[in-house]
Amino acid sequence: MSLLELRSVAIGYGHHCVLEDINLKLERGEIVTLLGANGAGKSTLAKAVSGLLRPLSGAILLDSVPIETLPPAERLRRGIAHVPEGRQIFAGMTVAENLALGAYATPAKDSTAQLEKVSALFPVLRERMNDIAGNFSGGQQQMLAIARGLMAKPKILVLDEPSLGVAPLLVAEIFRLIVALRDQGITILLAEQNARQALSIADRGYVFENGRITLSGSAGDLLNSPEIAARYLGMSGTAETSGAVAASLAERLRGVLFAELGKV
Repeated sequence: MSLLELRSVAIGYGHHCVLEDINLKLERGEIVTLLGANGAGKSTLAKAVSGLLRPLSGAILLDSVPIETLPPAERLRRGIAHVPEGRQIFAGMTVAENLALGAYATPAKDSTAQLEKVSALFPVLRERMNDIAGNFSGGQQQMLAIARGLMAKPKILVLDEPSLGVAPLLVAEIFRLIVALRDQGITILLAEQNARQALSIADRGYVFENGRITLSGSAGDLLNSPEIAARYLGMSGTAETSGAVAASLAERLRGVLFAELGKV
């Protein structure tokens, strides 16, 4: 039995359908990544899972129980926490206040213990509990957003573009953290444009194009797919082809350069 399952789901805004016929499964304790170009619908699907968007049709099941009509707060209570694109922390509030807001659906007796666990994962936050969150770097704000999501003790953590606007050094740290969360038993649904890094830590992936899932499989198979390499990994299918193209371009540039120098 899958932890989360989407069956023939259509999602949109108003009467405008963005995604249709979406069939997706999320098994316990795995990282599943959603891949696709900007605007392909990854964030739309993340919102549908967390309840920010209600599907136009189809079913969303959590532990085989339909949840597609439930509001976001109830889905949070049932174990789905959403870390949205752009972090959306409360910039004028302290770290401690942001974390407290993340625990609003958690019983008070559990929130103190959960704060200790979360603080242990984020030493930089533990040392700055009384600092204003808006003064943090992009990477630190992203860590705070993830920590706030974890305060709800989720079964599923939906991460929408966690590397967006984050310095490369902190991106690597965030991806290591995602793996650590999976190893602690939290199931991860990861919407991410950084296809190479997402696939390097994921168990499986789904590729979105033109409002549909066009490809799915193990992360290893997708990472080694020439089609995925050409479209999302910033390279052609083979190193030999890339080398030939580069050599051809270099020769053409030399011809232009030397022709111009000959005119001087």
